Order: sequence, then structure tokens, then C-alpha cells
Amino acid sequence: MGKHVVLETERLYLREMRQADFPSLCKILQDEETMYAYEGAFTDAEVQDWLDRQLARYQKWGFGLWAVILKETEEMIGQCGLTMQPWKDEEVLEIGYLFERSHWHKGYATEAAKACKRYAFEILKADEVCSIIRDTNTASQNVALRNGMTAADTWTKHYRGVDMPHIRYECKLSVDTIS
Repeated sequence: MGKHVVLETERLYLREMRQADFPSLCKILQDEETMYAYEGAFTDAEVQDWLDRQLARYQKWGFGLWAVILKETEEMIGQCGLTMQPWKDEEVLEIGYLFERSHWHKGYATEAAKACKRYAFEILKADEVCSIIRDTNTASQNVALRNGMTAADTWTKHYRGVDMPHIRYECKLSVDTIS
């Protein structure tokens, strides 16, 4: 793998995305079923904007959503990482994840999200991390629960012309949260 590997788990590498990841990102962001929580698939321009936002986040914060690479095949199967997200009147550190549909239900999201939680507490020295998940996205809610998070509060975000209720799952730093 390249010099931009940020995290490694048993089955995965997480590394910074690059422009060459555009086709892999399209497989995720342009799939209607995968993108149901976002009210539909993205256009090429929206995928490029998404990628550009991650590249800008790496420059500004030193983190963002990272490409998730399956060690066994060296293919990008998803994205998972840390971003600063608006929540009500503040910005919060969020673990986000989105995987190609053919790789759902194999534990990859949980494996990557747990590594990101450790990174948030051990490297970034965060006191708290959260996952902000649409109320209809049960699969992602289950990943948050498996990552040791609990539902904290709700808020309705307006995105792509739709009011979308979201739940903020959170985990505060303690001796038990890093394991």
C-alpha cells in the first residue's frame, strides 16, 4: 500500500482517497439502493464534489473519510473515517461510513468504524465521538451500537430538498471505550 495508509485492521487498510479512486467512489455513491439515506444516487459532479471535500478535509484537519481497501483483493470497497459535522449549534467529530452494497453484512463497516473510534481517542485525543445517522438507516444504527455508541439526541437536517430526521449516537472517552 502507499504511504497514505492511516489505519490497518485485520482485513482492511484505510488510506487517504485520491483522484484515482473516483471510479470506485462512483460504484458506491451512484448506487440507488446504497444511497437511499441520501435520497438517491449522486451525479458524476456530486461524486467529484464529495471527493474534493475529502481532499480538502485532509488538508484542513488531517483527517476525513478514508478509502477502505480490502487487503485480500486490494480493492476499494467503501469509505470510513472522521469528519467535523454540524449538529444543532456546534461542530462534532463524527465517524462516518458508506460501503459498496456487495460488501454489506460482512462486518467491514463495524471493523473500520471501531478503528476510527480508536484513532479519534488515541491519536486525535478526542473526548467524544459520534455517528449521525438518518432515522430510517437501521443498518448504520446497528454499526454505531456495535461500535459502543448510544443514541444521544435527534435533529432534523434539510438535505437535497428533504427534511431528514437524524439520530446522533455518541461515545465518550473512558477506559472501556478504546477496546
